[in-house]
Amino acid sequence: MTVQEPEDPAGVDEVDRLVASWRRERPDLDVEPLQVLSRLSRLARHLDRARRASFTEHGLEPWEFDVLTTLRRAGAPYELSPGALLRATLVTSGTMTNRIDRLAAGGLVRRRPDPEDRRGVLVSLTDTGLGRVDDAFTDLLRREHDLLDSLPHADRKSLAALLRTLLAPFDASP
Repeated sequence: MTVQEPEDPAGVDEVDRLVASWRRERPDLDVEPLQVLSRLSRLARHLDRARRASFTEHGLEPWEFDVLTTLRRAGAPYELSPGALLRATLVTSGTMTNRIDRLAAGGLVRRRPDPEDRRGVLVSLTDTGLGRVDDAFTDLLRREHDLLDSLPHADRKSLAALLRTLLAPFDASP
């Protein structure tokens, strides 16, 4: 069986070579999923590198960015209960308490009593936290635009729609 690579040699990527090797070594298997999922995996690694570089440049850990952006997306006054934060970030209560403590010690968030619940607290961004998360997010978007730069706008929209279709069943799961 002859393995065919894309006609345009400039369009050959590492996944094409990987797929060709598997087709040669295991012609009994349908390796077609690798065409999509190995590319997604490789792109995820490049995205992770871009994100980590952006966070590092702005003095943030990924988990800090996660909590700060959750507060930022909540809108002014940029505050949520610890319970809402842990539901949004999918961590345990103990982990969230530790994260809030560390962010508060760094001057990025503050706690205040919840006026609606005497036993509760609200966590809000400080001015420093707001500036840091806005700067980091702006930088991150620049890097993400760079990652997508070779893809025309219409193709980006099509890809987003296809990925949405692929992810929807996972996001709908409890």
